[in-house]
Amino acid sequence: MKFFVDTAVVDEIRELYDYGLLDGVTTNPSLIAKSGRDFKEVIAEICTLVDGPVSAEVAATDFAGMVAEGEHLAKIAANVVIKLPLTLDGLKACRHFTNKGIKTNVTLCFSANQALLAAKAGASYISPFIGRLDDLNLDGMELIAEIREIYDNYGFETEILAASIRTANHVKDAAMVGADVATIPPAVIKGLARHVLTDKGLEQFTKDWAATGQTIL
Repeated sequence: MKFFVDTAVVDEIRELYDYGLLDGVTTNPSLIAKSGRDFKEVIAEICTLVDGPVSAEVAATDFAGMVAEGEHLAKIAANVVIKLPLTLDGLKACRHFTNKGIKTNVTLCFSANQALLAAKAGASYISPFIGRLDDLNLDGMELIAEIREIYDNYGFETEILAASIRTANHVKDAAMVGADVATIPPAVIKGLARHVLTDKGLEQFTKDWAATGQTIL
């Protein structure tokens, strides 16, 4: 499963990329607003740091506006992916960009039927929101599984990008049901490496090694 980081903070992206853990980046208007920086400037800088896809979301909600903004964003860098809302106008814009060879990420997906429409529109990625469904006592992971089954039934090439991930278990479960990608907050990505027994074991190894009085170098 590919890992995208869900942030617009350049320092966080650089740190994770240096660990070799990142395959791409997703941003959205809320994340850009938190950064306090110019939207296009942030996207351009991220694209210089990461070789993989960088999702940049349009602000318009009508077809013409999405196309105009998306085409402008696509000029920033070759690895920009145009992020579009899962509305009829968003799907129409998705088909427009797909026909032009520009990658798309259709976001705010909450049902398997929506995901089916996105695949038919040629979306590069579909972003089902796990955490927000869980907030409503619905099963976000069940949605991922349903989309996986539908896409496999018909050979759709749209990649399932598990989004709104809140916990390490979300990452594990998404991987188990076959998500192609998970877009994950930086703290959750780093938390995947942590385990109390790893910490305890390393502490003991360090103590035992010190007692030998040896050095490797």
